[in-house]
Amino acid sequence: MSTATAAAATARPAAARAVLKAEARLFRREPGGLFWITVFPTLLLVVLGSIPSFRETNASLGGLRLIDAYVPVSVLLAMIMAGLQAMPPVVTGYRERGILRRMSATPVRPGALLGAQMGLHGAATLVSAALTLLVGRLAFDVPLPRQIFGYVLALALAVLVMLALGALVSALSRTQKIAGAVGSIVVFPMMFSAGVWLPVQAMPDTLARIVELLPLGAAAQALGEATVGDWPSWHQLGVLALWTAVLSAAAARWFRWE
Repeated sequence: MSTATAAAATARPAAARAVLKAEARLFRREPGGLFWITVFPTLLLVVLGSIPSFRETNASLGGLRLIDAYVPVSVLLAMIMAGLQAMPPVVTGYRERGILRRMSATPVRPGALLGAQMGLHGAATLVSAALTLLVGRLAFDVPLPRQIFGYVLALALAVLVMLALGALVSALSRTQKIAGAVGSIVVFPMMFSAGVWLPVQAMPDTLARIVELLPLGAAAQALGEATVGDWPSWHQLGVLALWTAVLSAAAARWFRWE
């Protein structure tokens, strides 16, 4: 290994840490993004829980209440906000203003920037999930997940898959406007598959089987199963892992500095 190559390899970890530190500082200065990721899903849960019919048992949900089914939906909604609405405009804004072009002349690699953004938005999503579970329990007596390890595994995979999708949108979008348009187009099928308008448990069998092949459809089912005490289906976990791998590889492949 040449001296120059060794020096570059040594500089990259330090550069990645510097990027993460700088991005964390900028992330804290964006209260709008933090609100939509960490507060809005729980606020929506409170609004829905205030509707009397949402607190009544529902035979089509296997005896659950609608508010019980909407806790995992609210958890997934935070991921949608983070992956499709918050993160892509940040990265594409850097590209549009030439910041990425200047970074390309440094030891920073694309993975460092995308990794920092995914890590920060992922952390905000996990905070939102904890807040949603807590409010659901205290305000509406929604049971906490009984299979905690399965729930955490499904939650982690769901976060990763949505951030990988956001990274792909960031990689393919040349400007903030394009990122916003693409994110808005993708967000609706993601919200449907997450059960925002109709919980997956209440969907007809054929539609539910199709939805389970989508990232958030599988995530909704996995989180629901873990909540009632069952280990999430390996089929659902496999769907999440496969989508994460494919979307991450595509984002890394097509990422451009300018």
